[in-house]
Amino acid sequence: MGVYRVTAAAGFVCAVLLVVNSARRAGLLPETAFTHAIAPFGALTGLLAITGIYLIVRGTAGGLGLIGYVLNSAGLAGAFAIEYILHFVFPYLGGGTVSELLAGGTGRAFLVTSAVLLAGVLTFSVAAIRSGAMPAVGVVLYAVGMVPGSLRNVVPVPVYLAGLVVAAIGVAWMAARLWRAEEELVARPSRMTGVRPTA
Repeated sequence: MGVYRVTAAAGFVCAVLLVVNSARRAGLLPETAFTHAIAPFGALTGLLAITGIYLIVRGTAGGLGLIGYVLNSAGLAGAFAIEYILHFVFPYLGGGTVSELLAGGTGRAFLVTSAVLLAGVLTFSVAAIRSGAMPAVGVVLYAVGMVPGSLRNVVPVPVYLAGLVVAAIGVAWMAARLWRAEEELVARPSRMTGVRPTA
């Protein structure tokens, strides 16, 4: 598998995890050790998918695309860390300790991460649309969904969860484009030489 197909697969996994996480938070799926264990990996697989998308758009996205990619990647990496803390650290601390952490530096770090993620999503989405290399509808769905998805502590929970589902659709849409890009890359030598590539 080439890099486009690997990152496309990561995008599909990310979309599934976002929907599963939303369903769990909404009470549509049970709270189990497994659903908690996989929750943080939505952000991590999203980071891999965004990397593949940037490789597609970088030729026409320019400096704005690079800035958006860096911010979006940093925000997703921070979101992975936050989800890891929420699922594997906070449950083992007392409620008073968690409240103190959120009222201090930990809470400020969470807020900065949300701001970086939001700025990165919007900047990267604008660059991706301008590049013309990604499906505009998929990019818009990703951006629209990730606005509340980046602001989990500000927006109502139903809005946050709905945003994650919308973002999942957008990620899957762009992942499909990544998958096709790999097929086009493999087919290119055969068009140039007239020889069908071997498996």
